[in-house]
Amino acid sequence: MSGRIFNWLIVLALMVFIAPAGVSAEADPLASWTPDFDPSGAEYTYILSNVDHPSIEGIAVGYHIRDKVWERSNGRLFVDFRPLAQLGGERDVLQKLKLGAVQGMLCSSVAAANLAPGFGIVNLPFVVNTFEKLENFRNDPELFEPFSQAAAPQGVTAVDFTGYGSYGWASTSPVRTLEEAREVNFRIAEAPVNTDLYKAWSMKFTVMPWPDVPQALQTGVIDGLDHTPIVCGITRKFNIARYFTQVDYAQGLYIHLMNRRWLDRLPEDLRNILLDTIREESARARNLTKLQQEAQIAAARENGVTFFELSKKDRERLEELAAPVYEKWGKKIGEDYLEKVRTRLGD
Repeated sequence: MSGRIFNWLIVLALMVFIAPAGVSAEADPLASWTPDFDPSGAEYTYILSNVDHPSIEGIAVGYHIRDKVWERSNGRLFVDFRPLAQLGGERDVLQKLKLGAVQGMLCSSVAAANLAPGFGIVNLPFVVNTFEKLENFRNDPELFEPFSQAAAPQGVTAVDFTGYGSYGWASTSPVRTLEEAREVNFRIAEAPVNTDLYKAWSMKFTVMPWPDVPQALQTGVIDGLDHTPIVCGITRKFNIARYFTQVDYAQGLYIHLMNRRWLDRLPEDLRNILLDTIREESARARNLTKLQQEAQIAAARENGVTFFELSKKDRERLEELAAPVYEKWGKKIGEDYLEKVRTRLGD
């Protein structure tokens, strides 16, 4: 067998392996989300992109927004939601968003800092790291408004966010302490805050696009993931990474970014319907995300995945080591704003 044929067989096997739970490789993964209305007569269309699967509650919100906006607008505004990277990867879509070729995007918080440093505040460790802090951050105008306008110079506004759970470490070997973590090569996202953070923590890491992760994990190129129980469970990473260390140093977010020029040109009544619906459905999705995380952890435990909780001492050590990251990103985000967020949220 030639090397090329062998490589293709591996890729095909991995495609079957990584299909989300409940979705076969042959079936249309979005068939159950087809609208029960004909959108062809809509006066306005809002194209909303995302790279992940709507099995995640923070992504399913796109379809809930679609249906409710259609009903409330009497069919005048169609939210054309495109998950599963139908419009490209996050870096590509961010460029399309700035140009207005795409009007909206549920962008991962780790990628959003590439658009505007201000979004990086939610990636800093132990700042907005719990579900409770996240709600307080969203519902305090003095904290949320600067975040919302972080990408205003690029013509983009953040109107809300949903989530995908609490960040920790999935690994192929047990990681009970910080010292054990330093033996693992973690995949981290293509995100500037995370790169600075792992350097400060003196941990081994590989920056890697998410589509490359299954093969890298399968072949041992990496033996750990910096991610959340929800994503690791739904995308079946727990089939290989059989251990998860609950660090809870950040909340993974899908930030609802919108092209401001397009929004301003939308008739006022439709603009209000869209923004009100996004706010309501995003809040509901955040509540569901907390429940989904609990369910995914329970399911993983039942399937033999072992969970550890990093000790308070090690967590405090991670925060101490991150001091240079707070300093560097404080200058980019705004030192006074960062201090206000940390104080208000009780860091």
